[in-house]
Amino acid sequence: MTTQELVEKIQAQKVNYAKVKMAHSISPLENPVVLRANRKDIARMATELRNRELNDNK
Repeated sequence: MTTQELVEKIQAQKVNYAKVKMAHSISPLENPVVLRANRKDIARMATELRNRELNDNK
């Protein structure tokens, strides 16, 4: 996956997370673990993006 694709995927995941979080606040989700999983996926992708930035600067 290219860096640009990774950035786009992070943005899409953030939008999706916001929608799921809003839906959960209105009416509880059947499986609230989805929120935690989404946050962790975003963090993993952001970590990979940061690693790429650091390696490019070397």
